[in-house]
Amino acid sequence: MPNHSSKQAWIVVLSASLFFFFEFMQMTVFNSISGELMQAFNINGTRLGILAAGYFYANVIFLFPVGIILDRFSTRKLIISGLSLCILATIGMALATNYYLALLARFLIGTAGSLCFLSASRLASRWFPTERLAFVIGVVVTMAMLGGFIAQTPMTYLVHHVGWRVALLSDAVLGVLFLIIIIRTVYDFPPHYQTKHQENLQQLNALGFWRSIAKALSNIQNWLAGLYTSLLNLPIFIIGSSFGSLYFQQIHHFSRTQASLCSSMIFLGTIIGSPFIGNLSDRLGVRCKPMIIAGFISLFLTIGLIVFSNPSVFEMCLLIFAMGIFTSAQIIGYPLIAESNPLALTSTSIGVASVLIMGGGAVFEPLFGWLLNLYWDHSTLNGIAQYSHKDFTVALLILPITIVIGIIAAFLAKETFCKHQGERVSN
Repeated sequence: MPNHSSKQAWIVVLSASLFFFFEFMQMTVFNSISGELMQAFNINGTRLGILAAGYFYANVIFLFPVGIILDRFSTRKLIISGLSLCILATIGMALATNYYLALLARFLIGTAGSLCFLSASRLASRWFPTERLAFVIGVVVTMAMLGGFIAQTPMTYLVHHVGWRVALLSDAVLGVLFLIIIIRTVYDFPPHYQTKHQENLQQLNALGFWRSIAKALSNIQNWLAGLYTSLLNLPIFIIGSSFGSLYFQQIHHFSRTQASLCSSMIFLGTIIGSPFIGNLSDRLGVRCKPMIIAGFISLFLTIGLIVFSNPSVFEMCLLIFAMGIFTSAQIIGYPLIAESNPLALTSTSIGVASVLIMGGGAVFEPLFGWLLNLYWDHSTLNGIAQYSHKDFTVALLILPITIVIGIIAAFLAKETFCKHQGERVSN
């Protein structure tokens, strides 16, 4: 790895991660405004799930093309373009006058979101050595989880005092501040990486556009790691992003503030767990074993969420916090992919996996909403659908079932021992 300033490397990657922070706020803010959206657009759980999943639909469509683009064009310029689009779409969401305009804004936010993690990962792979990659990516994910945390209780307070539309407009102002920081601090690669960058571009040109795509698609490691990461991510999407607040209010009868606090614990757990588990994986020199162990613990925690009766707020917060810590093992999937592919195909390969990762949200958030409505008796209160314990139990069964599938994927993945398995692209 070229010799360059570690301080500058952290400034570049952390600044780029502000885009991920902002995007994750937009993705997870539904927990704080779900009731207001139901009232404003007169929708039930199914349509709320579709609106929430609009973000993931766009991600699924654009993640793979974005991965290909990031391997070939300026990461800095793409980050600036993506964050600008996200800010404009957030303003559009705040000003939407009907459900379909809100869905369009949500889709555009998701389009921009297809850039945020891949771009930060691309920069991390250029500015840091492979043996530190899991820890650095863990820190990147921590930045995103901080955004998710801010989108819970703090945003709930803001929505309560100024309304959801003004809250989203205030959110957009924060995005502008982040944009200014990124313009001033983010660079594509360290000075001595120029030769390696040109070498990677020559390899890609020699291989050709379609063959580079085929090479990324044909690597089973990308699919297995992507599946694991996708399915371990689902508690964040479902509990932290969309339906957790409704669940805690309607089934456990917590206040709105208590419910948002419980939901936010999954982000706090991930904030702590991501760098810790990433660093642990780096120090142990293995990827698959910690993925499997954390998967089993996550399985027991999701079962506990379903069967836990009459918990106190503290007990539920503790359970969700633990869930956040252990499901954060999903971040190990990213260095596993980076190490299983040539450097020139890093973003393309992570793009393949990311389609699966965000595809989980695109599929399972609407499915969760549909399952909620499956036995719903159509009761409402102040325009908000009221669901029973049975309704939520049926929907929450998604979590342990999918985590079992994720564990199987981790068992099938090939261990890399934290080393690149292929430095060059073969023609």
